[in-house]
Amino acid sequence: MNTRELEKQLWAAADKLRGNISSSDYKYVVLGLIFLKYVSDAFSVRYQTAIDENYDPEDQDWYLAENIFWIPKEARWEYLVASAKQPEIGVLVDSAMEAIERDNPSLKGVLPKNYAREALDKRRLGELIDLFTNIKFDTASSKDLLGQVYEYFMGMFADSEGKHGGEFYTPRSIVKLLVEMLEPYSGRVYDPCCGSGGMFVWSEKFVEEHAGRVSDIAVYGQELNETTWRLAKMNMAIRGIDANIKRGDTLMDDQLPDLKADYILANPPFNISDWGQEHLQADPRWKYGLPPKGNANFAWIQHMIHHLSPRGTAGFVLANGSMSSQTGGEGDIRKQLVLNDMVDAIVTLPSQLFFNVTIPCCLWFVSRDRVNRHGKVLFIDGRNLGKMVTRRNRELTEEDIARVAKIYHEYKTTSAEYADQPGFCKVANLEEIKQHDYVLTPGRYVGVEEAEEDDEPFADKFARLTAELEIQFAKSHELEVKIKENLAKIEKEIK
Repeated sequence: MNTRELEKQLWAAADKLRGNISSSDYKYVVLGLIFLKYVSDAFSVRYQTAIDENYDPEDQDWYLAENIFWIPKEARWEYLVASAKQPEIGVLVDSAMEAIERDNPSLKGVLPKNYAREALDKRRLGELIDLFTNIKFDTASSKDLLGQVYEYFMGMFADSEGKHGGEFYTPRSIVKLLVEMLEPYSGRVYDPCCGSGGMFVWSEKFVEEHAGRVSDIAVYGQELNETTWRLAKMNMAIRGIDANIKRGDTLMDDQLPDLKADYILANPPFNISDWGQEHLQADPRWKYGLPPKGNANFAWIQHMIHHLSPRGTAGFVLANGSMSSQTGGEGDIRKQLVLNDMVDAIVTLPSQLFFNVTIPCCLWFVSRDRVNRHGKVLFIDGRNLGKMVTRRNRELTEEDIARVAKIYHEYKTTSAEYADQPGFCKVANLEEIKQHDYVLTPGRYVGVEEAEEDDEPFADKFARLTAELEIQFAKSHELEVKIKENLAKIEKEIK
């Protein structure tokens, strides 16, 4: 069975557990079990190694030396499986989570402990435990396989929860595009509103795929929602990523005030009002202007700029209004960002990329590393990219991602291969941007796509199109007659 089939089978089985539990609560029930299965499996492999090498398998230091969580006896998967059919299985799972937190301080307050609740069907919970038991995660690739299952489940939960699900999960293709454009090979990576940690996962994957060392990057983040913060911590733990993720309101309570990041990747909540502006009037982050009280977009932008290292670059998702809004002084802040040479590139994206949210969005890239690009901004109009993967959702293809990333890299390195593409991309200078009143919508700059040359003589084309139109008229008349006949039959039946 391949990974995709495994994911679908697990989802179908896990979805039966839902019952009367809300989707948001159910998410943590299932993902908590996946986490428990992984850490227990990793422990079991190390446990067997200790036996094979004549070490004491109950020595906690033996596991800590390999960054493997110590799992006490009452939390080991085989112990839970033995009681999976018992009515007290919910209590046992809660106790297992508490025991793991007790013996692993980095997980304190992270794991879900709500399996004993009355609304959770204990028979189905036992069946789910049995189901996960049948999956073998005992090979060297177990972390990656279980990580893929974990990510698939998060995507499915985001889809089923609709708009609110997108708050903790940024679609994979958007994250991958950001990572491919920024190329975080080494240094400090920061996400000020990290959700479930997808930006970090793809940054690590990027380093691994390009033969780098994951230890060369350090991960930092902050997340407001407590349950989403827990999800991020579990997501990092399940993949072995050492991340410093704080919990709290990033704009009101920045818990990493001294951090200067080399790469910032983020998907801040769009157009948030009542974000606390009245309490932050003199905040040093607002170097380019005080963000309006009714919209936090330019607060997020300036927060990220504040946290950039001298050579740092940030790529983040924002609502399209950020490119053109003049409300509450936003136009003045945007102008100052351009004049101070902070805006590196703007990419518009197609609609329907987010689960059940059709609002189109854009990517901003701001940078302190603007050597050879002073006074220039790259604009890419990607509104026609992507393909529909369901009736509701679109996804950027690998070709789309590679195309946009290649253009950005050629622009950054001032490569001779870079060339404006009418209708798709253009490098504009300050004078051009000034003429557009510092509005940064790519469609204003890239122009119209060049039409393919048409060498068919006009007279021949006119005759051909006229003949085709006559045929369409004839078909239309035939259809009209059939409709009238059917309506007449229905009228007779009614009478």
